[in-house]
Amino acid sequence: MAVLALIGTRKGLFLLRAEEGRTSWDVEGPLLDGWGVYHAIVDERDGIIYAAANHLVYGATVQRSMDGGHSWERSRQISLPEESGLTVNSTWHIEPGRLGEPGTLYLGGDPAFLCRSDDGGETWEANRGILEHSTRNRWPPSRGGLLLHCVQLDPRDAQRMYVALSGGGTFRSDDGGATWEPKNKDVEFDLVPDPYPDVGQCVHKLVLHPARPDRLWQQNHCGVYRSDDRGDTWDRLDGNGLPGPFGFTIMVDPSDPDVAVVIPEKAYEYHYTVDGLGVYRTRDGGSTWERMAEGLPERAWAAVLREASSFDSESLYFGTQSGSFFALTDGDKWVEGVRHLPPILSVEVTSWSG
Repeated sequence: MAVLALIGTRKGLFLLRAEEGRTSWDVEGPLLDGWGVYHAIVDERDGIIYAAANHLVYGATVQRSMDGGHSWERSRQISLPEESGLTVNSTWHIEPGRLGEPGTLYLGGDPAFLCRSDDGGETWEANRGILEHSTRNRWPPSRGGLLLHCVQLDPRDAQRMYVALSGGGTFRSDDGGATWEPKNKDVEFDLVPDPYPDVGQCVHKLVLHPARPDRLWQQNHCGVYRSDDRGDTWDRLDGNGLPGPFGFTIMVDPSDPDVAVVIPEKAYEYHYTVDGLGVYRTRDGGSTWERMAEGLPERAWAAVLREASSFDSESLYFGTQSGSFFALTDGDKWVEGVRHLPPILSVEVTSWSG
């Protein structure tokens, strides 16, 4: 399967293409030159590219391309209700709707907002359930702001979806986003006197397993966790082979719910990888972890951000703040496909025909 990787950076969007072996990558870009692309994705329903793009002069928006990135249209109606007293600081994550929801998109950003569009990004409506949540005054901003950065849709249940916040925690809706329930039981937040509050946790990445939607994985500021009951309870998994609990990414194997991969980093103010550029994998649901080091530099102090990893049915991918993009090839060997890009903020992959 030929692969297209969308690499969002501080200085624009890059498109990387590789044939099935994933050892050699062609680079196109930068597109959206000068924009910080916090996240970019191809909508599998129609092939349109969407980018959560932010600019020092032009502000925060969503950019849309219908021709593979050659031209772009900007959403101009992303705003929060005037009575909220809030303004959009930045856009962080684009999530296309389900296959049976043409034109539906979800957008998360700072200050902890969720918007929905039903016309392919022409117009957006703020989700009141998140904006007016009764616990909102107990959501502490993270180092990068008050971020809603993960949106996960249950493929079996059109009414169920999840969001993750830094900080605030994980929330689940069972009524299409009208109401939201905190799902943070047994998840630590060690920066407050009560280390297990109902809200406030700093989730760095939340992933729903596509083959077992009741199973969620999260990389948290304070640990790696797995839930097998839609977030009602969580098991902590980082005391059994990982060099530390802190990190920003988590990847899964779409065909095996027991496989997950994380990239631990040194907390709190350091934010660089430990034990070289260490990538760790579990094959048994988090009971044990093993290092996947072949092809990676032994001496490295890299930073991998929350959106800067991706996975498909064949491989894993991630990018670093120092501008390197890595892909896993046959035999569990990492290949540095590109180096010296601007700081990488996001990585998404899809198939393409050359």
